Amino acid sequence: MFFGNGIDKKTLYIILAILVVISLASAGSGFWIETLLTIPAVVIAMTFHEFAHAWTADHFGDTTPRAQGRLTLNPMAHMDPFGFILLLFAGVGWGRPVMINPNNFTSNKSRATCEALVSLAGPLINFILAILFTIIYYAMLKYAPDTQLMVILINVVLYTVCINIGLGVFNLIPLPPLDGEKIFRRILPYRAIEWLDSNANTLQFIFMILWITGLLGYVVSPVVNTIFVFLFNCIGTIFGVF
Repeated sequence: MFFGNGIDKKTLYIILAILVVISLASAGSGFWIETLLTIPAVVIAMTFHEFAHAWTADHFGDTTPRAQGRLTLNPMAHMDPFGFILLLFAGVGWGRPVMINPNNFTSNKSRATCEALVSLAGPLINFILAILFTIIYYAMLKYAPDTQLMVILINVVLYTVCINIGLGVFNLIPLPPLDGEKIFRRILPYRAIEWLDSNANTLQFIFMILWITGLLGYVVSPVVNTIFVFLFNCIGTIFGVF
């Protein structure tokens, strides 16, 4: 199971089919070309996201990800077929969850803090990648030769920026099973945490309904667009000075 105890594989198969069908039904003429150009972006975003979780857990003393072969940048170690397809066709998805054992943490930080930082590492690396690829994008525009191949590569870089921002924002939503829920638990009072634990399955169900109906996009898309515009304006201004 990918989403805890409340949602099983059969449900995910159904969700996968629904979202892919909706995406294909609304696809334009350039859909398949765009999807092809998006694949490298999805692989990069997912691989670094899950690796960041694994590396941070290992840094705090939990060797579980290392033992399971997750402390690597090999995409095959981190790809989840369902999450990969959904990210391509529906715009949101996930990699193979990194398993950790908080009891193994040896850091002088509290266990709750370590767990929150492990969860934060994934979205954070996505935002860092978005910044780096925006710099690459402007560098290519300014210095690369104007060829057809370069136009394709620039588009791949642009998709990489978008996917990383989207994955970072999406995972910060404070609903289970996303990273945001684990991060914000750190600042919640004990009673609120108890309530979250006792209603985890219900919250997961609500999350899935918001996702399938597209209502989640009304929250995520404006945030993603704001970050995208801000990032490109800032870095574009810097390159305009050179």
